[in-house]
Formats: sequence, structure tokens, C-alpha cells
Amino acid sequence: MKTLADPRNALAHGLAAIRGAYKVPASFPPDVLQAAERAASRAPAAHVDRTDRPFVTLDPASSTDLDQAFAIERSGADLVLHYAIADVAWFVEDGDPIDREAWRRGETLYLPDGKAGLYPPVLSEHAASLLPDGPRPAVIFTIRVAVDGAVRLDGAERAVIRSRAKLAYDTVRDEQLPSGFSELADRIAQAEQRRGAARIDPPEQELARDGAGFRLVFRPRLLSEIRNAALSLAANLAIADALYAHRTGLFRIMPEADALAVRRLRFTAHAFGMEWPETTDLAGFEKGLDPADPKHAALMLAIRRAGGGATYAPFVPGAEPWHAAMAARYAHATAPLRRLADRYVVRAALAVANGEPVPAVVTQAFAALPPVMARADALSGQVDRAVIDLAEAVMLQGSVGEVFCAIVTDADDRGARIQLCDHPVVGRVAVDGTAPGDRLEVRLKAADPDRRAIAFDPVR
Repeated sequence: MKTLADPRNALAHGLAAIRGAYKVPASFPPDVLQAAERAASRAPAAHVDRTDRPFVTLDPASSTDLDQAFAIERSGADLVLHYAIADVAWFVEDGDPIDREAWRRGETLYLPDGKAGLYPPVLSEHAASLLPDGPRPAVIFTIRVAVDGAVRLDGAERAVIRSRAKLAYDTVRDEQLPSGFSELADRIAQAEQRRGAARIDPPEQELARDGAGFRLVFRPRLLSEIRNAALSLAANLAIADALYAHRTGLFRIMPEADALAVRRLRFTAHAFGMEWPETTDLAGFEKGLDPADPKHAALMLAIRRAGGGATYAPFVPGAEPWHAAMAARYAHATAPLRRLADRYVVRAALAVANGEPVPAVVTQAFAALPPVMARADALSGQVDRAVIDLAEAVMLQGSVGEVFCAIVTDADDRGARIQLCDHPVVGRVAVDGTAPGDRLEVRLKAADPDRRAIAFDPVR
């Protein structure tokens, strides 16, 4: 839930309140801006020239903080992905004002009306961004992708690149992309299926006008987005394996959804009229979901929220850093303009790929980063949830007094947690004697955008 479009600006007042409530930074301190201006003029001096390689970027059309550029070539039956990642560490020195502020923020915060960046725009949207308006310093990871989708980190180097084109998800044509792009994505997807991965990429939620009111709708991810994500996944898996083999790294880990969470999801599926056989596990059920179907899309979001939550963990001898949704070891390395941890993972991978020791400051950062990133992830989640609560209240404010069908997904001493049957809305209702799976009729008692709250009463 990083994005929720609001083309008619229906959320403006509420979003301003959210920014205040969660202390979302409006700008950067003067010393950070000054340091960023100086850093932006730093010329690459430890980089080989790879400007002859035909890199392109693929992102939302409006994006200017471009972390990744790619080129693909064949090597026998293998596909070789040259994945250029913004060399943020070239511009940011350990302990400088930019670095200290990044440690305070942890990651970029996204709201429908704009973002609060991890780094000042002069870096994140200009000098360090892999835009096609001139050469840029980057770290190129060379990832070998076998026919069966197995990935391996073949090398890494600091290089100057020149992107040939800034391609957009919604307008890109196949002929604009490197040969092998779709084939590489298919190989990665097939490998995911074989290892039983349960990675969920739900569609974006948007607030659309519906007569005199609003409704939440889903925009399914485009095929170009799905394929582009496979490139990032390939790099992150290969880098995780390389770091683990060298007994270092910072990994993204995630437990399986527990039995209670799966039971709730089954009731949510039932609320939407979806068949989920008792003999089918969560991973198997997920594979049949269609993001183009609004009810399926809502369930995909519920599944994403149902897991124990992904966290960061440094390498620990004897501990397997496992990501259940990926069914693999996994690291975050491909978005250093937006996530603090990635900058250090990139530095470590660059070192191990070249037979060099990982800098001590990076190893120390791996131990210190998990609570910093947890705090940043928590804030991001709180902001996302507040935005959705606001959108739900805006959507339903014209429906006070109406009766809705709902399914109980959980019950405790506070009443019943309910999923509306015809809307991607979860709420609570004070009612006794219900059990998960029960069908209720509830009346909307209040929908208050100022408080970002909705309330229901049971229909007796």
C-alpha cells in the first residue's frame, strides 16, 4: 500500500492531518541540503566506463528517483542480466550530514500527494538517479540466469553508465526492451513456482468518484511491472546467496502465516463468495487469484497483511535467513535511493564479488540496521494504514445508515472483526455470540474522514 491515487484531491485535508500526526518530514535540514549540493558535484573516479552498454530504465512514468537500469545478453543457454544500481554510497560518506539524516529516516515515505524522500532531491532525483540525461555512477551486478531460473552473482563493478531511455510501465513496447527481457522474467517466475514461493504483488488501490461519493477500486499491475519486478528479484536472490556464502550480509526474512491468520483468510475468501477447498493450502490458493478481479485483489491485500511481517536480520552462523514468501534467502539491494539498508548491502556485495573484505563500517551497520529499518517500516505501515482508513471514510461518508452484508473473520471480547462482502473494507462491530465465518448484516453508523474512522452497528 505504498500508493493510493487521488486524482480529484478528495483526500487533501486528511492527508495534511496524517502528515502532521505522523511527523512526516516536509523537507531536509539546511546542513543536509548543503551537503547534498556538494555531493551532487562529485565526479566518478573509481568507475570503469560502461557507457557503450545499452542500459534502459522501466518505472512509473512520473518517477524520477530511478534506482535501477538494465541490459541483457545471452551466454549460451543462459541469460546474463547486467543490473545497474544507483551508486548512492559514492555520494554519501559515512557519518556525514546526509548519512545521519538517512539513518533517522530509514526509508522514503509515500503518500498519494507526494513523498518524503530518504535523500534530498538533488541526489535522489538528479545526480544519483539513473536518468537518461547524462552519464551516472552505478554499481553493475552481473547476474547469470539459467534455463531453470537459477540465479548466480557473476560479478560486480563500479561503473559509469548512460541510460538510453526512461521507459514507462503503461506505454512501453516490447521492441523498446532488451532482447530476452520477457524470457528472463518467465524463467524467474517458473523457478518461483517450482520452489513453492508465495510472493504476492497486489494491485494498487485508487479512490474513484462514484456519483456523489467515492469508492475504492483496484488497478491491477501491468505485465511490464510484473516482468520488471522479476529482474529485481533475480538480483536480490543472487546477492543474498553470495553474501550468505561469504558469511556476511543483511537479509530480509519472513515467517509463514500462522494457522489463525490462515483461518481468517479463509473467512475473508468466504465473505467474497470464493471457494477455498480445505485440502488446498494458502500457497496453492494464492496461485489461482486474479488481480483483475476486485474481490481477488482485496484478498491479495489481506494475504499480504496476514503474514508475520518481513524483518531484517544480519548473518548469524548457524541460522538460516529464510523468507517464506520467496521460499529462498533474500536480500534488499536494488533500491538504495529509497531504503537505507540497500546502500550497505550493495557495498558488501561489491566487496565479496571482488574478493575484498567487507568494510568494518558495513558489518557494523548490518548489526545496527534491523531496529532502524523496523522503525521505518512500522512508520510506513502506520501511514499507509491511516491513508486507507481515510479513503474508506471518504468512500463511505455518503452511505451512513445503509445496511451492508459482512462476514465475521475473528471475534474476541471487543466484538467481531468483519469483512464487508461487497467492498474491500474491514471493520469491527460490537456484537456477542458470533463466531468466525458467521454472516451478518451491519448498518453504517458513522464515516468520519476527519477522524479516519468508520463504525457499524449490528442489524438485529
